Amino acid sequence: MRLPWIPDPASLLHVAIDEGEGPVVILVHGIASSSVTFQELVPRLRDTHRVIALDILGFGQSPTPARSQFTIADHAAALRSTIRSLRLRAPFVLVGHSLGALIAARYTAENPASVAKLVLLSPPVYLDPSAFGASRDRTAMGIYMKVYEYLRANKSFTMRAARGLDRLSPIRNLLDVSEENWNAFTLSLQNAIESQTTVSDVARVRVPVEIIYGTLDPFLMPSGIRILETMRHVTVHRIDRADHVIRKGFAKKVAKLIG
Repeated sequence: MRLPWIPDPASLLHVAIDEGEGPVVILVHGIASSSVTFQELVPRLRDTHRVIALDILGFGQSPTPARSQFTIADHAAALRSTIRSLRLRAPFVLVGHSLGALIAARYTAENPASVAKLVLLSPPVYLDPSAFGASRDRTAMGIYMKVYEYLRANKSFTMRAARGLDRLSPIRNLLDVSEENWNAFTLSLQNAIESQTTVSDVARVRVPVEIIYGTLDPFLMPSGIRILETMRHVTVHRIDRADHVIRKGFAKKVAKLIG
């Protein structure tokens, strides 16, 4: 049985951005990325908020603990330790993108007094294929799982593909899969995205939840989002012709919802 990894002060997440004054907004990026994810969002918030952007465990300039299996529990524990170190005095808005959305949901479920509002951007809400009633959804979920398994098993291909996608991205250095973060990438993919409890985590949340996603997002399972949308405290916003990247239009919508 694996002993749980417990963060220590040396494993606190890197605080990449801490700008502005006012109500606090904490930004948590997704897998194989860094705080540059929020390049278009930060300028829209810092005039009225204190904006804090963190690099998640194993990515950006955050540490990569040898014992971590990069489960949602591990990611959320590192997030919790880092937020405690900030000594914030009031509940804050927590924003998570992609894997960061899954981490933010778990954190909020376990720390209800800390968060005033939870904002989930492009959350990859995946379930076991057998949980879907429609055969189309079961097939789509099965394909996602096979693709992710292939990515984990083929390092050279995955790194080349990541470099190619990064060159096409409107945000520089948005995607990074390298030797340095390969272990964090594969374990986070397997243990935090492919295996997840996001639906039950969001169900435990007691603050308003805003979900925002693009209709062209290739990593999204709309059927998973529809399950969350049935919850009374969840509001879903769809952005036409937007994809997984937080571009200007996406960022403008998020900033407006944060207020």
